[in-house]
Amino acid sequence: MIQLVKRAMQSDADAFLELMERNSSAMYKVAWAVLKNNEDVADAVQDTILTCYEKLHTLRRPELFKTWMTRILLNHCYQIRNHYKSLNMEADMPELSFCDNSLAELEFKQMLKDLDEKYRVVLVLFYVEGLKISEIAGILDMNENTVKTRLSRAKEQVKKIYLDSEPARGRRAGSPTSKGGSIRGRGGSYYEKRGQISQFGMGR
Repeated sequence: MIQLVKRAMQSDADAFLELMERNSSAMYKVAWAVLKNNEDVADAVQDTILTCYEKLHTLRRPELFKTWMTRILLNHCYQIRNHYKSLNMEADMPELSFCDNSLAELEFKQMLKDLDEKYRVVLVLFYVEGLKISEIAGILDMNENTVKTRLSRAKEQVKKIYLDSEPARGRRAGSPTSKGGSIRGRGGSYYEKRGQISQFGMGR
């Protein structure tokens, strides 16, 4: 992807569009971890794409593009969230067809809904974006031990959510869910059929 970034930095529009397309799914999941609303997520992603286009020339090291882009995305997410807080409004927007609404995607979103935001963000950055602990620490402006602690607690919360949901999942046996979906992340799918929760390091 580094070569693609370099081409985009040289004002290659096609390269920039391809770069955004390759990162669109990951951007959506990161933004959703903060905003939990498809319309706001779409705004955050669109704002991020525009900012990246306008500021790409300021990127010094092409290999750090993903970290740079993710920091921009989170800044836009926090701006949108803070805007609603300042208006003292509850953002309850209708769902848009901006993302994959497969069973696996819906399960992923439901899982994130039940997590505290500080855990949602580190979980998505680590498993979906595939960022290193040190990179996450830089993006979130916190030390690496804090990131590790939040990641560990996030995995414990996910384990509890997953185990608590097992009775309901059992009642749906024979449905497409029982065959598993796939949300691709760090090294493969990580929230699919029973038994594969071990991708979060939480095998029973």
